[in-house]
Amino acid sequence: MSEPVRGPAREVAIVAFAQSAHVPDSTGTSEVEMLMPVLHDVLAQADLKARDIGFTCSGSSDYLAGRAFSFTMALDGVGAWPPISESHVEMDGAWALYEAWVKILTGEADTALVYAYGTSSSGDLREVLTRQLDPYCLAPLWPDSVALAALQAQALLDAGLTDARELAAIGARSRGRGPDDGPGRQVVGPLRTGDCPPVVDGAAAVVLAAGDTARRLTDRPAWIRGLDHRIETHALGVRDLTDSPSTRLAAERAGAFDAPVELAELHAPFTSQEVVLRRALRLDAPGGTVRVNPSGGALAANPMMAAGLIRLGAAAAAVQRGEVDRALAHATSGPCLQQNLVAVLEGER
Repeated sequence: MSEPVRGPAREVAIVAFAQSAHVPDSTGTSEVEMLMPVLHDVLAQADLKARDIGFTCSGSSDYLAGRAFSFTMALDGVGAWPPISESHVEMDGAWALYEAWVKILTGEADTALVYAYGTSSSGDLREVLTRQLDPYCLAPLWPDSVALAALQAQALLDAGLTDARELAAIGARSRGRGPDDGPGRQVVGPLRTGDCPPVVDGAAAVVLAAGDTARRLTDRPAWIRGLDHRIETHALGVRDLTDSPSTRLAAERAGAFDAPVELAELHAPFTSQEVVLRRALRLDAPGGTVRVNPSGGALAANPMMAAGLIRLGAAAAAVQRGEVDRALAHATSGPCLQQNLVAVLEGER
């Protein structure tokens, strides 16, 4: 694995964050129509115009859109003139943010616009996501994302690392419900509706800036002190689904364990995955007071390809508002927490 970039050369910060309303079905709304209000909002927060941006990077999925190179159409929301330096990742927007961060660290840009969007309602999401599995051993069996998450949840229960009461409490907290509202009907045992994310469409965007540019654009930048991403093996059968070594390693390399964090935004689409992530990130240490997912996390709204970027944006917004001085943000992609990204965000020292 390559060594992470941990930026001593340049300071880079998130200076603005915006997201759309999350809706269960955006039929009749194009990607451009979904994106434009979000892009206008995030640029206005930083008092920037599109022409002021040094680099633009997006994250989305052609599988969700149902057509090849769909992201090129979304560029109409950014603007075709003047010409821009642009890139795209077929990943959650958190990985687009990583690319933009590296671009600024290397001095090729001073500002970056990162955006992501997903229309999960375009098809049967559970069926679509089977296409990201190993094409030889797993995909021919057509196991969907909820069924695989259920295997992970059952492994946690069998190992005594959680129980139904804890999972129900995570779901209720994430959705702002009382503990007695119930976890709902069973979807795939042991997961119930309260353990699973809603299928929604939505978009999000952030603006990154370097050094004094960031200080000029906002009173309190959310400095990215460390950022790293790692991946588990593609073969689910050789993984311990009760643990997430890639998350732990990414957190270590990003400096998450160097000092306590006050807030953690975890991209945990299923209640059982929050349990795995909290253990991997040492958030359940005795005496700890870390606030986990005050935004509600992916269990409240999980727009595919944008939910991870939203975790970074929500953590950054908390730092910018002065609610916390040090926050952690996490994003994931793939079945059972296969790929994981961890960022450490801090206020001005």
